[in-house]
Amino acid sequence: MAGNADWVVDADLNNIGTGTGGAMLTGTGNESNPQRIPTLAQSGITTSTAESYWKGALSNWAVDLVRRGYTIETLPYNGQITYGVTTNAQDLTNYKVFVVIEPNIAFTAAEKTAMMNFVQNGGGLFIGGNHAGSDRNSDGWDPVRVWNDFFRNNGVRANPFGINFDSVSYSQTSYNIAPLTTNAILKGPAGNVTGLKYDAGSSMTLNRTANSTVTGLIYKTGASNTGTTQVMFASATYGNGRVCGIADSSPSDDGTGDRNDVLYSSYRTAVSGAHQKLFINSVLWLAGTTSAAIAPQEEPQAIQRKVSSTVEWIVYPNPAAERITVVGEWNSAVVSVSLRDLTGRELMAKSVFPEANSLPIELDRTQLPQGIYLLNVVQGDNHRVLRVVLN
Repeated sequence: MAGNADWVVDADLNNIGTGTGGAMLTGTGNESNPQRIPTLAQSGITTSTAESYWKGALSNWAVDLVRRGYTIETLPYNGQITYGVTTNAQDLTNYKVFVVIEPNIAFTAAEKTAMMNFVQNGGGLFIGGNHAGSDRNSDGWDPVRVWNDFFRNNGVRANPFGINFDSVSYSQTSYNIAPLTTNAILKGPAGNVTGLKYDAGSSMTLNRTANSTVTGLIYKTGASNTGTTQVMFASATYGNGRVCGIADSSPSDDGTGDRNDVLYSSYRTAVSGAHQKLFINSVLWLAGTTSAAIAPQEEPQAIQRKVSSTVEWIVYPNPAAERITVVGEWNSAVVSVSLRDLTGRELMAKSVFPEANSLPIELDRTQLPQGIYLLNVVQGDNHRVLRVVLN
């Protein structure tokens, strides 16, 4: 969100820089100052809600995801990137997907380790870059350098995803789509991706020796999924998690952000709506609700849901050890719970009639390996999908 960047969901205030000790100075400047929870409320979003409902370049993307049952938050400028720190309300263990578009400040050693642990333990990381020299805050770090430093010096493993950002800048509309007929990003629930438009982006070089799963999905030239250079969009798996990489920030911009910034209207309109399909499919895949084997237009039950805003159910403790326990508010109707893996495959199910408002519901997990799972909880019209970590 430095300088002309506006890669946030919603910002009701813009700042004009930093004061003594790094304190934000608020006013009518050109830097977004986003809050954690976007306003207006997510519960007000319907199928007809416009992208201008929130004030940020990523608002249309976020509104689309809320329609699909996801809850959206922003990490404010003074937030912390941690993994396994219970005192941090926005610790990455609480989330399925972490989206980072065009970082302009180098990640600290602790932040890099946290992000690596997040992916390794089942999280989805969306890596958004930009062209060489897009150093918005003039600190010597552009997104190319920031991401490559994360890849090389994260304290866990060098080049874990097999992705490297190239120090270049170019603009192009590409229709060079890899011929992957069952790929859940290119041909997923939101539709088939037909192209990608860059307005001054870089590119990526892939290293399959470092990560054999890294795959080019869209290319500057050519269309072979075996190519390793001039990649515009790529994906990979690492540990139990998944990553996506794009080398430009403008494709995610919906043009509704801070009017003091340079804005693009690309997310919904460019390449006949291909960007919208690409970004939605990517999050669904990163969240583990689609797999590479899912055919076009097929969508597992894990994402066919609505989120209740009045009922709170949680898994406690989480991570879970011997059993999975769901606690929360219940009425007298039957409660159905089902545990699925990240591909949507059902592993166990149970239905009970709660006899008390706070009755816990338990599942025995002794036959399940460690990892990340999705717990579907249904009672009447209330339906939630809870992320469960088994250790």
